Amino acid sequence: MAQEPMKILFVCTGNTCRSAMAAAMMLDIAVKNDLNILIDSAGVFAAIGEKATDEAIEAMKKRDIDLTYHRTKPLTDELISMADVILTMTGAHKQLIEHYAPDKVKTLLEYAGTEGDISDPYGGDLEEYEETAAEIYDALVDIAEKLPVIED
Repeated sequence: MAQEPMKILFVCTGNTCRSAMAAAMMLDIAVKNDLNILIDSAGVFAAIGEKATDEAIEAMKKRDIDLTYHRTKPLTDELISMADVILTMTGAHKQLIEHYAPDKVKTLLEYAGTEGDISDPYGGDLEEYEETAAEIYDALVDIAEKLPVIED
């Protein structure tokens, strides 16, 4: 019988940069490595239906990833309950939500086996977005090694 996919939720502040880029890059890694995961993203203070920032879209385009489809969404009780693991970009994000799901919430870097926060490029230039994307990608590569693969 097929294994249920692991559900990963990436969380940042506005869901226009970091969590959106993390979800898009994780999806790319998952497809290339047959990972048995479902991916979503949200923001603790996100509006509904906004686009990713132009710089996030451009930073992903340089990685051959299309982020133009992304629309922001706020973190909800439903998203929290559906997720198997919730990966936040900072310790502050983790503190905001861990009492709702204490066993599920880790920072992205903590889950990758290191520590610290993913820097927020919002309001910065394309170079800052690319640096943040590289920071996230490096953590995702480490995380991918721990994730289930699709079994035949």
